[in-house]
Amino acid sequence: MQKRLYRSENNRIVGGVLGGIGEYFNIDPTVIRIGFLILALVTAVFPCLIGYFLAYFIIPEQKV
Repeated sequence: MQKRLYRSENNRIVGGVLGGIGEYFNIDPTVIRIGFLILALVTAVFPCLIGYFLAYFIIPEQKV
């Protein structure tokens, strides 16, 4: 069975993108969120928001 990347249904705060990435790589989603926050602060927030929203529309939602 092939592992697929989905937006998380369980680890969702905004859109489930970062929770889904955490589940895919078997990393605590909180660590992914903190890394995303640090990256957003370093890059003046805008590029990370664009990336997040693109990922939101590209990555399919997890079907329960």
